[in-house]
Amino acid sequence: MSEKANIGVVGLAVMGSNLARNLASREGNRVAVYNRSVERTELLVNEHPEANFIAAQTIDEFVASLAKPRTAIIMVQAGAGTDAVINQLAERFEPGDIIVDGGNALFTDTIRREKEVSAKGINFVGAGISGGEEGALKGPSIMPGGSAEAYKTLGPILASIAAVAEGEPCVTHVGTDGAGHFVKMIHNGIEYADMQLIAEAYDILRQAGNYTPAEVAEIFGEWNKGDLESFLIEITAEVLKQVDAKTGKPFVDVVLDQAGSKGTGVWTVQTSLNLGVPVSGIAEAVFARSLSSQATQRAAAGNLPSHATKWEVADKKAFVEAVRKALYASKLVAYAQGFDAIRAGAKEYNWEIDLGAVSKIWRGGCIIRAQFLNRIADAYAQNPSLESLILDPYFTNAVAEAVGAWREVVAKASLAGIPVPAFASSLSYYDGLRSPRLPAALVQGQRDFFGAHTYKRVDLPGVFHTLWSGDRSEIETTPSSH
Repeated sequence: MSEKANIGVVGLAVMGSNLARNLASREGNRVAVYNRSVERTELLVNEHPEANFIAAQTIDEFVASLAKPRTAIIMVQAGAGTDAVINQLAERFEPGDIIVDGGNALFTDTIRREKEVSAKGINFVGAGISGGEEGALKGPSIMPGGSAEAYKTLGPILASIAAVAEGEPCVTHVGTDGAGHFVKMIHNGIEYADMQLIAEAYDILRQAGNYTPAEVAEIFGEWNKGDLESFLIEITAEVLKQVDAKTGKPFVDVVLDQAGSKGTGVWTVQTSLNLGVPVSGIAEAVFARSLSSQATQRAAAGNLPSHATKWEVADKKAFVEAVRKALYASKLVAYAQGFDAIRAGAKEYNWEIDLGAVSKIWRGGCIIRAQFLNRIADAYAQNPSLESLILDPYFTNAVAEAVGAWREVVAKASLAGIPVPAFASSLSYYDGLRSPRLPAALVQGQRDFFGAHTYKRVDLPGVFHTLWSGDRSEIETTPSSH
């Protein structure tokens, strides 16, 4: 073989095929391709002869076609399939070679895999890749973890295929072992919240404002020209414009209102709970999908009393603007919670993650790409140790300008019986964050009463436990040795 490949792709379903085509289209890359099913490899090569792929029919041929240090990106279904391919490559690769998992792996699996593979002297990289099928082909946002040594070889290759935002490739070395997949997981969690918030805004506009889907599409089109400009707002307008060819009805009205969810949104919530980080907006988005899928329960509950009152919209322009402000403020909370989770994860797993760099690589290619992310990048550039995005002066002022409308929308939606779980939980989080004193003091008292869990005092140092008795006049509070 006269010329070997500098990069290879294993797994040639749509994402893997598109990523391979993207790699092959960039100057300086020669791409080896392999799939367990030979037919899929042949289909890709025959349909895209211009790509000049090196096609392998066996894993041994694939490994032999790679120049050293051998670098292979795995694009197979997460789980046992990924482990099987990793083991095949690890048996054949040599120290210094690089195995990249580009799937949506759980970050703890990536930590385990990196430990096992690196023990053989082989570099293992967990790389989050966002942008879907189109992003894989035209330029995704890429979040690689792994060693700095591996990134020296891999970085330029990934930069060659990544999306570009304001002249910068949307890729950065996130951190060691599972950091890349962790950040991709949080990205997807924010995506869940963003989509749910947009859906709630749409529902309010239709139910309270009596707008048609086409009219809501026009509203979203206008919003996409301002500070809500984003890929999700843009595609929402396109979805709402769509008319079903079979019935002539709005497309959105013929789609079953039951939304599924993959692992990453659930993983974000579970992981954040373990880290002690409130991601209420993301959690409510996950739960909203779960509730939508409870078809039997929802059918049985259809006649439950509501005592709802009609939302009288006198000024439609003001109404639409109020919903826009509520959406913007709630969206900020979702991002703030997501970045809080990244910071907590970095501390827990000893990763050095640059939050500003993360916000920059999300500006292009990925699903949550938005103009909004430039403001987030600016916030972390000005204060890398920012406690919360909401505390950045720009965002503090933005929420101050929106919070009145935010309250009005949540309150009126509740009175009208329109479910807004993500709007409402985001507002409650904001109010909890800014409250000088929370009822957690009472919760601590309850916990100490029934379980001797102890508590701290506002006026004395140390940990305390009250000796609760039937006669409340004889309560004795003593320092605890717990």
